Amino acid sequence: MTNELQTVAWENGCVRMLDQNALPRELRWIEFDDWRDVVNAIRIMTVRGAPAIGATAALGLALGAAQIQTPNRDEFLSQFDDMAQAFAASRPTAVNLFWAIERMKTIVRNTPGDVSAIRAALLCDAKLILDEDIAANRAMGAFGAALLPDAARVITHCNAGALATVGHGTALGVIRSAVEAGKRIEVFADETRPRLQGMKLTAWELQRAGIPVTIMADNMAAVLLRDTKIDCVIVGADRIAANGDTANKIGTYGLAVQAQFHGVPFYVAAPLSTVDFALPDGSQIPIEERDAEEMTHSGNTHHAPDGVPIWNPAFDVTPAALISAIITEKGIARAPFSESLKGLANAPY
Repeated sequence: MTNELQTVAWENGCVRMLDQNALPRELRWIEFDDWRDVVNAIRIMTVRGAPAIGATAALGLALGAAQIQTPNRDEFLSQFDDMAQAFAASRPTAVNLFWAIERMKTIVRNTPGDVSAIRAALLCDAKLILDEDIAANRAMGAFGAALLPDAARVITHCNAGALATVGHGTALGVIRSAVEAGKRIEVFADETRPRLQGMKLTAWELQRAGIPVTIMADNMAAVLLRDTKIDCVIVGADRIAANGDTANKIGTYGLAVQAQFHGVPFYVAAPLSTVDFALPDGSQIPIEERDAEEMTHSGNTHHAPDGVPIWNPAFDVTPAALISAIITEKGIARAPFSESLKGLANAPY
């Protein structure tokens, strides 16, 4: 059994989360008693990963609702909408954020009674989202583990583990579940420039779980695929369009191209809440651009020449044609994804 953490939680009337910016050197927990600090924690990536961001936003809205000082329902709704807008502006690409916000807004609209009833309903549903995420990841892991042969060698990109979710993980959840089923799995983790989530987070998670892992630079993947038997690539997702086009951490698209060229299956693992059925294809997925210093600086050391423009998109979009399968909590979707994803979304759980 692998050793897991719960990334975000509700404790003592606060939102408690693991500070991912402190890893891998320090295992540090932070408690937030102000919803504005939760928004900032999402923005500066104290918490990151689409499912974890969504769950954190739900908890943050429940926290904020408890702090709205008015008994008037209309005034409460107005202030709640302002909070929801602040959370929505924190990270634009991860659709789970907007899914969670809309779910909380629906609770507000549909809960009868006074403001105290709304507050209680929000906290109840936010906690339910945490439980649902862990259950979904466990189900996803079981479906995905069946795709991995024993003694599989797997490449991952960025971090899609327990740290990117409430617990267990999506892409790493598949690997965890395969190991729990008795399979031997060896992982090659891309460092994932520029924030190094693969090296700092994925390698830390896998080492902690006792799963063999080797770190490599992002630009080494093609040579590894050419010279070493790799059974598959597994990544997570921040938003999936209705046709299967998938936004994930920058560098995913290039890895998918390399995998297809070398005949290696490329799998995406994500809950159905990550699928944005309102977007027909990936060209309409908003791509977050982050601060230039993420690329130019290591701590206080500035590497780039002064005055040179920096382009720093946080995500790219992998076309559905490069994806072998999308692993969800309700089963495995294959092309044509516009049909298979919709079928899974409408299937009973």
